[in-house]
Amino acid sequence: MGANQVLMSGAVGWLVAQALKTVIDFALNRSFNPERLTGSGGMPSSHSATVCGMTTAALLRYGAGSFEFAISFLFAAVVMYDATGVRRETGKQAKILNKMLLEELFNFSDETFTPEKLKEYVGHTPLQVWCGAVLGIFIAIGMDPMFA
Repeated sequence: MGANQVLMSGAVGWLVAQALKTVIDFALNRSFNPERLTGSGGMPSSHSATVCGMTTAALLRYGAGSFEFAISFLFAAVVMYDATGVRRETGKQAKILNKMLLEELFNFSDETFTPEKLKEYVGHTPLQVWCGAVLGIFIAIGMDPMFA
């Protein structure tokens, strides 16, 4: 596993992005939120850092014409598109629904439904995705000499 350049570049991209996300959240909110260590959403996108780290490592290791690069590239494109599209919209909707639940605009007397706060940090802004992508690319380039 440790000798797999594509896997290690993606994994280190994710770890570094999650650590940075936690530090940035702490700096902005002046409190430690342990959910930021593993949670989605926020700056930078760990999803983008992961897939761009993998894609860059596949490019460096196998070349632009390789099967490995082609799969990684398309996977990265889908993940980053989804992060700024569907997942971002889901986060916006969760904020609105949470506000409605807190203000008790609806009477949920049915015992089968227990309103609980929805996760609001699920998607990313284009800037968060771009920063995660750049981070993943730089990590894979920086790690490349370790696998030569």
